[in-house]
Amino acid sequence: MTTVGEFMTTRLVTMDGNDTLVAAAREMRDSAIGDVVVTDGDNVVGIITDRDITVRGVAENLDPDTTRLNQLTTKDVITVSQYDDAVSAADLMRTYAVRRLPVVEDGRLIGLVSMGDLAVEREPQSVLADISADDPNN
Repeated sequence: MTTVGEFMTTRLVTMDGNDTLVAAAREMRDSAIGDVVVTDGDNVVGIITDRDITVRGVAENLDPDTTRLNQLTTKDVITVSQYDDAVSAADLMRTYAVRRLPVVEDGRLIGLVSMGDLAVEREPQSVLADISADDPNN
């Protein structure tokens, strides 16, 4: 059995729910990532993606300079443990139609596993794995 902890990402970027969409977008740009885990202290309260900022923020005419992450954050975040089976994590992603799962231990964020991480681990010859393993080009 392959566990989530064997391939989760531990280079995490977190932000507070009171930070703005602009701050999150800049952090994503500067860190070459597509999501930020929104926390309240050590507790995961949501995830916001570059797509959330675009589709739920900008496209709805929300001011990115004043709109707070907690206004758009995907709530009711599904989490996994580093000891959970990778197949179970993939099943959760499929069931809840999500592409990322925070990895928590004793309620504290310790990692993040994405659909791309699973593809690299489970199907290394797939197109998604190939794309996910490459360095960002933008």
